Amino acid sequence: MKRSELVPEPGEGTMESGEETMERNELALEVIRRLKDAYPGADCTLEYDQAWKLLVSVRLAAQCTDARVNVVVKELFERFPGVDALAQASVEEIEQIVKPCGLGHSKARDISACMRMLKERFGGKVPDDFDALLSLPGVGRKSANLIMGDVFGKPAIVTDTHCIRLSGRIGLVDEGLKDPAKVEKALWKIIPPEEGNDFCHRLVLHGRAVCTARTAPYCDQCVLSDICRYAQSGADRHLQKTDA
Repeated sequence: MKRSELVPEPGEGTMESGEETMERNELALEVIRRLKDAYPGADCTLEYDQAWKLLVSVRLAAQCTDARVNVVVKELFERFPGVDALAQASVEEIEQIVKPCGLGHSKARDISACMRMLKERFGGKVPDDFDALLSLPGVGRKSANLIMGDVFGKPAIVTDTHCIRLSGRIGLVDEGLKDPAKVEKALWKIIPPEEGNDFCHRLVLHGRAVCTARTAPYCDQCVLSDICRYAQSGADRHLQKTDA
């Protein structure tokens, strides 16, 4: 699915999509406003100073914490300080370093192939085109959107696990919607393009601190509790028990 098939044209996804989308537009704007106040800083938690390094780190971050990735890549980038050097490294050499991130062989294989393609097809430069990014080994929609937003400052919706979980709980997308591409498409209709990238970073911060996955969310500490579908449904259940 190409990016153009998900990103609405100006005006699309508002009145044409009906009253429900209009209500979600208003909800989205309020959520954005409150999360901005709660988390003024909205930077990527993966540390990088060059685009190709973020590309590598994003691949390593699959099923691994950003904190661990930030530690592991220090050795990787010291030993292979550029695209050319990493492209020339063997999969085994890369795997030996990145295995603490889990799935070491498949990640090393993708990183090796990705760096070789960057060198041979793109002159060692990370492309600023979404579909070109998707052509790179190991790069999916989430990674491509992150690169587009963080590196190139272009509109992006990064549908990681936090984004998917919180969007569903808050009520920005249909309850139970888990498919990343479908969540991305739904969010493009209600999130202003210039807000998308930072909004997704703030969802990560909020998902780690308050709206957690492994424990019940801390709704009593949440700045969104009075407008969140999940929190309000919990309040309704509490009232029903009290009335009974």
